[in-house]
Amino acid sequence: MVQEQVLQNEYVAAKQKSAKPMLWISMISMVMFFAGLTSAYVISMKREDWVSFDLPNAFYISTLLIVLSSVSLMLSQYFLKNDKRQMSLMLAVATLLLGIGFVWQQYVGFNELKSVGLFFTGPESTVSTSFIIGITFMHVLHLLAGIVVLFVVIYNHFKYKYKPNDLLGFELGAIFWHFVDVLWIYLILFFYFIR
Repeated sequence: MVQEQVLQNEYVAAKQKSAKPMLWISMISMVMFFAGLTSAYVISMKREDWVSFDLPNAFYISTLLIVLSSVSLMLSQYFLKNDKRQMSLMLAVATLLLGIGFVWQQYVGFNELKSVGLFFTGPESTVSTSFIIGITFMHVLHLLAGIVVLFVVIYNHFKYKYKPNDLLGFELGAIFWHFVDVLWIYLILFFYFIR
């Protein structure tokens, strides 16, 4: 029985040691993916059929929402470390709602582009709109994964699985969430300055 408990403790310790490095490896692969897409965008700008246009206002609103979501999640983690569970849980839920608001504003932005005749595919599409909509949509998919992660974090938080000295699951979720936030900020600045 003691041997079994020792093995269980070693397994948990090994799992905790490998969790963050595995997350970092997956995030590096996502960085490479988006670096490839934005590089292709820059190369495609030399085409004769390249069309420049202003980004939809909804993309800027979504940027504000995603920044606020990172702030609320940092505060949630701070309160959890200080054993203020209710405040932490409310801020985690606020993060989730801000993330859903981000996705909604992205949808509104896609519709803004469509309303001015800029399409992803078809005869009325342009290379530039296809790139912007495609890259943005790929980011939204990653952010939807982040929303699923937030649901899991909130569920585990609600079930008292996190303690001030044991936040691994929360920290992993927060790292991923902040990563997709920073990735969006990079993309919006990229699209704003490189047209």
